[in-house]
Amino acid sequence: MMAWFSALWGRAMPVVETATARDAAQLAAIHSASFHRGWGEGEFETMLAERNTLVQRLRMGSKVIGFAVSRMAADEAELLSIAVAARHRGRGLSRDLLLTHLGTLAGRGVRTVFLEVEENNQPARKLYARMGFAVVGRRERYYREAGGQELNALVMRRDLS
Repeated sequence: MMAWFSALWGRAMPVVETATARDAAQLAAIHSASFHRGWGEGEFETMLAERNTLVQRLRMGSKVIGFAVSRMAADEAELLSIAVAARHRGRGLSRDLLLTHLGTLAGRGVRTVFLEVEENNQPARKLYARMGFAVVGRRERYYREAGGQELNALVMRRDLS
């Protein structure tokens, strides 16, 4: 039914699904455009091959427009990165992607998720707070910008059960 509506309006519906090795270049391009130190295609290929790493892509039609990556250990996970291509931001896609990603982690037995976020990254902090993450710590000078400026990170946590 949704496919019919999408075809009628000429828009593809966003879909969150498991990423594959064929997605590595697109994932790297989105990451590089979204972060100061982007991950390369090889780094994504490595993560995609790891059994304890969940990499999900956000696809619209045949185009990958975002991703979420978490590493799991026992009943905990760390959200390593999440990004949506710049031209698709501001539509709630990050929230939908994160919600689906957290649901998948919960389905794999994860009970607690942690992440680090740059202290001054207000859009990301708002997203995480709306999704139930709470600040549980701070890492001084965790991030380094291109000019050498060191930035603090906040450690956030969310229980899934």
